[in-house]
Amino acid sequence: SFFRISFGCACEFSTPSVISSNRRVLRVVGTLLVVVMLGAALLGTCRGLVCLSFRTLPACVTVSAAAKRCGVRAAVLPSQGSLRGMATEASGVSFLGQEQSKAIDDELMGPLGFSVDQLMELAGLSVACAVAKQYPEARRVLVVCGPGNNGGDGLVAARHLKHFGCQPEIHYPKRTDKPLYHNLVKQCEGLGLPLLPALPDAPGLAKAYDLIVDAIFGFSFKGAVKAPFDSILATLQASGVPVVSVDVPSGWDVEAGDPSGKALRPAMLVSLTAPKQCARSFAGHHWLGGRFIAPAFAAKHGLVLPPYPGTEQCVKLS
Repeated sequence: SFFRISFGCACEFSTPSVISSNRRVLRVVGTLLVVVMLGAALLGTCRGLVCLSFRTLPACVTVSAAAKRCGVRAAVLPSQGSLRGMATEASGVSFLGQEQSKAIDDELMGPLGFSVDQLMELAGLSVACAVAKQYPEARRVLVVCGPGNNGGDGLVAARHLKHFGCQPEIHYPKRTDKPLYHNLVKQCEGLGLPLLPALPDAPGLAKAYDLIVDAIFGFSFKGAVKAPFDSILATLQASGVPVVSVDVPSGWDVEAGDPSGKALRPAMLVSLTAPKQCARSFAGHHWLGGRFIAPAFAAKHGLVLPPYPGTEQCVKLS
């Protein structure tokens, strides 16, 4: 009715007699009509935005609350206490930088009461499970272990792979002189796992193994790769045997990845706790393991992770 009335008024004031006798009135009325119509349009837009805001907000709250009740971590929304530098990709999974990864480990082994050997056991188990799922036919597996926690994960993974029916062997060139690592080696020796004193050359690796697990360096690694691991990584790459890297491909920058394109190119990556930022540029089989993040901890830090189905210790990301 507003537009019908306006059109009628415009027609009435547009007659030749009125225009000639009262041009000033016509201009005033025309201006008022334009102002009223613009005001009505602006009011409608504002009302639409307000309605949209009030309709969207409850929906977000409802989804978040429902996800929290169900324990689905992938739906957790970032909080004010989110870890700085953490990125979330369009796929809905958080990617951690080096400092964020260290902070999470410190909190897990501090206020949350986990021990390093407990986390190592869960991490190594998830690596073995992911390997068994991705490469069910692989039996002859070489696990190459570094001197730190990543190497400990590898020792645990080798033990579980033996229980899964594989025939793992271990190369552990630079052992860590701590009781935890001594015990991990004893556990492997108790299962009859061979510990190779030297790494075969590339043709030897290709002949002897179906799969190689790279458990040399983890998220705390920085700088250039030093001996003996520089030659070890080159031999692994030259062998042509599929490589599974634990948490971070050894030699990669934890955040920048491998910009040179000359480092180890694993066929599979098993991220632990959450993918590291370098995993964005990884193009192979990508799995996530380390099922020890509580929903409340994830919500506190805005950590977005996929749900683990059933009793699974790992989940495939890509």
